[in-house]
Amino acid sequence: MSTLSIIDALKKELDELRPLNPEELRSLHTLLDIQFTYDSCAIEGNTLSYQETKIVLLEGITIGGKSVREHLEIINHKEAIDYIAELSSKHTTEITRTDIFNIHSIILKGIDSKNAGQYRTVPVYTLLKDGTTHAFCDPLLIADEMDAFFDWLTKEDPRPGCTHPVIIAAEAHTRFVNIHPFVDGNGRTARLLLNLVLLQNGYVPVIIKNKDRAHYLDAIESWQRGNKEDFYTLIMNYEKETLEIYLQTIKEKIIWK
Repeated sequence: MSTLSIIDALKKELDELRPLNPEELRSLHTLLDIQFTYDSCAIEGNTLSYQETKIVLLEGITIGGKSVREHLEIINHKEAIDYIAELSSKHTTEITRTDIFNIHSIILKGIDSKNAGQYRTVPVYTLLKDGTTHAFCDPLLIADEMDAFFDWLTKEDPRPGCTHPVIIAAEAHTRFVNIHPFVDGNGRTARLLLNLVLLQNGYVPVIIKNKDRAHYLDAIESWQRGNKEDFYTLIMNYEKETLEIYLQTIKEKIIWK
């Protein structure tokens, strides 16, 4: 059985248990929102540990020796999670540019107000694993590239080569990252967008772990070179993992704190 078939079987099992009661939802959100926030921010260099992230979000306590920026990154990311939860009532075809700008504005709120929700006007490069340089989209072309991205994202199914919602979500992430429309916050916005597409289609969020950062970045780099399977596989495995967590939590009546 393929991974997508397993995912759909797990989703069917979860759908039969829906709607979840408030306690189950609260428990899962406590676990996944903190984990998603910790890992997504850590991938970008935030040094708060998982436990410190949990303290900031659940108790509102600041951590000594950590910068204001790092605290804001954590707080803003949780707010962005809540925002995409609200957006998930929309269909993917109804996502707007304003929705994406709003996600990015929340990510950079109080950190970089000048660039929050604004396309970058400067070139951005990254050094690849093999030592070569990759240039992201020319700033003069970002508006056009993002228009093409929205045309693809909001297209009625089927999309060529992307017919399953999990694959569409993965593809949305990598297409967005490849354009790199903002000066900062592209990775966090892309991972939130990925989960928005999943939630809109009735799937559960994926959490790309900081411990897998090297694998994640390698998979993105492979995608940029035309090999999409590594990234697709990564996202499928994470989706399967989260579905299993949901089912275990419900069946075993686990309370996450």
